[in-house]
Amino acid sequence: MNDFLKRHSEAIEGVLSGFDRLIFRGVLRSINYARGLDRFLTAKGILLKQFAGFAEDCTRKIADRAKEIASDAQRPYIYLESSGVDKDKMARDMAEREGIREGLICVLAVIEPCVTAQVVSNKLTGHREVGYRLRKCRFFYFYLLDREFGLMHVRLQSWVPFDLQVYINGRSYLARQLEREGIPFVRRANALMRVGDYGRAQQLLDQLLRRNWPKTLNVLARRVNPILNRLGLVGDFGYYWMTQESEVATDIVFKDPEALHRIYPALIDHALRHFHSRDVLRFLTGRDAQRLPNQITTSYRKREEGVRIKHAVNENSLKMYDKEGCILRIETTINNPRRFQVLRRKGGALAWQHMSKGVRDLGRRVEISLAANARYLEALSVVGETTPSQRILDAVSQPVRKDGYRYRALRPVSPEDSSLFGAVLHGEHLLNGLTNRDVQACLFEAPARHPHEARRRASYVSRKIRLLRAHGLVRKVARRNIYRLTQRGHQVMSTAHRFRQSDVALLQNEAI
Repeated sequence: MNDFLKRHSEAIEGVLSGFDRLIFRGVLRSINYARGLDRFLTAKGILLKQFAGFAEDCTRKIADRAKEIASDAQRPYIYLESSGVDKDKMARDMAEREGIREGLICVLAVIEPCVTAQVVSNKLTGHREVGYRLRKCRFFYFYLLDREFGLMHVRLQSWVPFDLQVYINGRSYLARQLEREGIPFVRRANALMRVGDYGRAQQLLDQLLRRNWPKTLNVLARRVNPILNRLGLVGDFGYYWMTQESEVATDIVFKDPEALHRIYPALIDHALRHFHSRDVLRFLTGRDAQRLPNQITTSYRKREEGVRIKHAVNENSLKMYDKEGCILRIETTINNPRRFQVLRRKGGALAWQHMSKGVRDLGRRVEISLAANARYLEALSVVGETTPSQRILDAVSQPVRKDGYRYRALRPVSPEDSSLFGAVLHGEHLLNGLTNRDVQACLFEAPARHPHEARRRASYVSRKIRLLRAHGLVRKVARRNIYRLTQRGHQVMSTAHRFRQSDVALLQNEAI
């Protein structure tokens, strides 16, 4: 990332890295599965035939509490006929229209599909028991402009198991903190620019990492869910908090829109050509000129086409897009953390384990996301490189020696090495790194037909990776069979790819 910032330092106003969207999910672990719910009902002396009445009573108390919260704040309680209504927009428009600066905006009630508990018949035993099925129930959305977090909402399920969801936005939180400290800034949607002190702003945003999230979230839970104390679902048996989804964004704020517009097409072209993006979504970035700050008004006098690049790796993704005219945003979204690992004690010794959704691993999530953003920017730093191509390619066109072994010269524009470069340059590898299996998947269209062929392919790719390591194009992650591209690797492979894909006529025109 540093190379990218150095290359465009004169045009960059500042950088902000941290949470964008953050969704927490709370579950009552003691009743969140059928056997646990059965034990709970037994402990409370609730028979199966009484379960429906018990659940309906809980729903009624939750609904009464939702209406009470709205009434106490003198805010509307609205029942929505359709779950397809854009509830976020509805709340934002209401807050803007009524000039709400702090406090509850509204409480929305809506029927939505979910997994809930009910009494069912066991076909194997013939007995009735409690189980979880996909059904519909009423949800309550509490939208508020929080003193600390800004615009946020809490979503509560009104039927067993009473799941809870809390949505906050890191940029909204930062805006509140900047206002509190009197630091000037301009905000457009969830983007901040023209910040008076980017260093202090970054420190404020980093405070979210050191927060005691279970304590903060449990306060919200007790505020909206009146049955926790009544049922004894507090303390160690209360809500267990998970990070349902996290977006960590790195915003490169340019001094003026023209500076970003000059380089953005080249960045998009580079990502499309060399990162092999399979998911490119186009959208309109135009805005009404009268509603924007003067500094960027001229860029939005007419609607223009923008491009968002999205590299999806299973349920997780890495995106690049321009935002509000003068911000280049690199954003990592993690929905499934088990694709990554965290160093944790197991049996008294430190060992790499699958990362969990629990908030205890939130710091590791951010570490992985920021590293992915930085690698993406590092890969883009070669765009606009003025070094003569022969100096870049000649350096790897000679044999090298490493650890006592001699490795052949690379042939950067040959079909064989070009295919290898293309496989390694896939943008998806910037998120998780690349493995032998990843490279095989890119080089071979069909899976191996028998074990012998699979071993032969693995050995072939291993030799290629050793060759790239010898030339300094990739490096191995310590104690793991994962590799990452080096800055030199991005530079050499991207240059070679550009040569191979260039139109000869265009090269001749440049030479004239």
